[in-house]
Amino acid sequence: MGAPVTRSTCAYCGVGCGVLLSPDGQGGLSVKGDPAHPANFGRLCSKGTQLGETVGMEDRLLQPMLQGAPVGWDAAMATLAEKFRAAIRDHGPDSVALYVSGQLLTEDYYIANKLMKGFIGSANIDTNSRLCMASSVAGHKRAFGTDTVPGTYEDLEQADLVVLTGSNLAWCHPVLYQRLIAAKKARPQMRVVVIDPRRTATCDIADLHLAVKPGGDVALFNGLLAQIHEQGAADAAYLSRIEGYDAAVCAASTTDLTATGLDAADLRAFYDLWVRTEKVVTVYSQGVNQSSSGSDKVNAILNCHLATGRIGRPGMGPFSVTGQPNAMGGREVGGLANMLACHMDLENADHRNAVRSFWDAPTIADRAGLKAVDLFRAVGEGRIKALWILHTNPAVSMPDADAVRDAIGACDFVAVSDITGATDTARLADLLLPATGWAEKSGTVTNSDRTISRQRALLPAPGEARPDWWQICELGRRLGWSRAFDFDGPAEIFREYAALSGIAGGFGLDFDISGLAGLTDAAYDALEPIRWPVTDGRQGGRFFGDGRFFTPSGKGRMLPLHQRGPAVEVSETFPFRLNTGRIRDQWHTMTRTARSARLSAHLPEPFLEIHPEDAAARGIAPADLVEVTSPTGRAILRALLTDRVQPGEVFAPMHWTGETAPSARIDTLVAAVVDPVSGQPESKAAVAQVARWQGGFYAFAVASDRFTPDAAYWAQAKTGQGWRAEIADHHCPEDWGRYLCGMFDCAEDEMQVVTDPARGSYRAAVIRDGRLQAAFFAAPEPVAVMRDYLAGLPGTEAPTALSGRAGADRPDPGPVLCSCFGIGVNTILTAIESDGLMSVEAIGAALGAGTNCGSCRPELADLLARVAPPARAEAAE
Repeated sequence: MGAPVTRSTCAYCGVGCGVLLSPDGQGGLSVKGDPAHPANFGRLCSKGTQLGETVGMEDRLLQPMLQGAPVGWDAAMATLAEKFRAAIRDHGPDSVALYVSGQLLTEDYYIANKLMKGFIGSANIDTNSRLCMASSVAGHKRAFGTDTVPGTYEDLEQADLVVLTGSNLAWCHPVLYQRLIAAKKARPQMRVVVIDPRRTATCDIADLHLAVKPGGDVALFNGLLAQIHEQGAADAAYLSRIEGYDAAVCAASTTDLTATGLDAADLRAFYDLWVRTEKVVTVYSQGVNQSSSGSDKVNAILNCHLATGRIGRPGMGPFSVTGQPNAMGGREVGGLANMLACHMDLENADHRNAVRSFWDAPTIADRAGLKAVDLFRAVGEGRIKALWILHTNPAVSMPDADAVRDAIGACDFVAVSDITGATDTARLADLLLPATGWAEKSGTVTNSDRTISRQRALLPAPGEARPDWWQICELGRRLGWSRAFDFDGPAEIFREYAALSGIAGGFGLDFDISGLAGLTDAAYDALEPIRWPVTDGRQGGRFFGDGRFFTPSGKGRMLPLHQRGPAVEVSETFPFRLNTGRIRDQWHTMTRTARSARLSAHLPEPFLEIHPEDAAARGIAPADLVEVTSPTGRAILRALLTDRVQPGEVFAPMHWTGETAPSARIDTLVAAVVDPVSGQPESKAAVAQVARWQGGFYAFAVASDRFTPDAAYWAQAKTGQGWRAEIADHHCPEDWGRYLCGMFDCAEDEMQVVTDPARGSYRAAVIRDGRLQAAFFAAPEPVAVMRDYLAGLPGTEAPTALSGRAGADRPDPGPVLCSCFGIGVNTILTAIESDGLMSVEAIGAALGAGTNCGSCRPELADLLARVAPPARAEAAE
């Protein structure tokens, strides 16, 4: 009999994939896609596939820590309660705050908002979801009256035209991308348009790529609305249910389309295709939301769908894809500082009174609290006296991250709940609270198309880790509200939350899952994925196809919008437009994904994409280190010369932290500029200067154990055999041996050294018990060694390690391209040449690369195109 299987959901993006989990017999997990889950039907991306690698005990926080010393839970919670109680007593309820996360389960999120808004009486609770989808929330509410996602995933497959704007779906939502690829293959007449300043992996399936100028989205969609009007494509019958059409068209008609940066032929092609295709879905994500005009960008998209009535019907509508596994659940419980639970309105007295009565709360917040950027600004100014951060790393992820880090460090009292104490934020905390992590906690999450799924516990809680809902309830009880927070588990919390949603339904709002309020514990445990609303009269479906909205008039609203560029202009001092975002195999600040050697192998070092023309003008060669500066900070990154970015634009990923690459905390470069409606930061359009960074030495190192280099630049990644790092500093150490012993703790070990004074190179191998413990290679320029080969040597005898190159009997696989199966570039190149492979499909058949999540398929095609003769390159397309 095989190991028991637990159905759960993935820990990463908002696609909400189902997973099948079973113990691997060694304290870890076997993870497979759930064929029965409606989000993924068994598919998983590289991150989901490697979830089993991320559940180890490395760096786990296993007991409460107060001022660096272990304490029991009673003392920890007594301290937390006393600090909150004292701040509220002396400075009022707005002197305390919670900053939470889309990593929380819905039940945790609900309890946190109940405590802050209904009992403490402040709305100073915001979430890292503010950084990814607040503009979508604001746009939805302005157009629809509520934060409603109208459509479903099936619409992407049923559409005749899918527009992906500000969304690198191939890397950020890979399973949806695979569903789209399959739909396009089944119906070749389907068209895909990608709107993105960069040429991303998603462009692999694009029939048209529009490299819009950063910030030009409102102009682009205003131009589309003007064409809808001029070509008579507006739906007159549907417009009887819409307000503001004439004003929106008037504003759109005066838009200067040069702000898009696109030529007239591409604009005409896009507009004609959109106008003449009824079944069109417009998918948007962070490239739209993360802007000082993000809400207007969202409404510019919604305007076009409302004008044509292409919404709420199969294969048509606007579709926001969210970044976190439970960003939607957070929106539903009122997780943002300006919302109430169940899509009720914080500034609506009837809604407030109904929620307060339902909770039997002593008070309720009557105005919006501080949104994320303002919240940390208040922390820095001393207005927030006690701060509790749950499952997020704002010292890295917030804009102007250095200022946020300093604010947290100076706050009177900071508590952090997390699975690890090894984050930039956790290291600033007065009180650390060990939390249960994915596969250890139980509750629900909601994905991007409103499907509620169970996340189930399979592994035991390690050490003294406790669920988030328990920690929050315990604070509520210790602050004097025992009855309101007397829950015995997530099922009981869910029932209360579902019952409250019935009140929202009574107000005529969209979010109503009161049909689930009577679930028994057993029924909750067995709950299948289900799309809301869930009432006696309705389950799931789409919204707004019938022209009924949730505004006071019952009509949808179109807005007159005007193009606004990024808030901060480029200048002679800062001539580049800096775009930030994700990479394929990493997640947020890598607290989880950095534990996986396979995920760390694809792109193990922070980088800056820069156009070759810009690099040449600054004397920057491939693989040089570059210093990137902005008005708020600086970073050192590895230069990646590519025409994927336009001249004058650069791109850097946002994942690296003080734990993995201290000089590459990219959000230090992003100004704390926000959308005035949503409060979402402008993370896609910072300004920057780029210059070559000259080091005194450059090094590469591998080791069995984790190590911390003493250098101006270092970037570390996990390997299958230990750790690897790129290192550079301004000056060579006076004593290399002492330097290495400080880094590798190797004073008692044998050291083999090879030096070349003429070339200035230094190589050393640390041997322990006859096996390689560490190897170090330094030179005045970036060292030329086989990095991926060397990364596999620690723990082996490796007699020729100092050569830095693989012998003929042990070929170097090269950098990992397919993370699902750990297949390197050199392995693929060898197979292409030796087997005469002519297509991505042939590579998959021969090696397996690209056959699981498919996220590497665009890179496989690029590889074929670079090394193959014309006939083979054509076959790859």
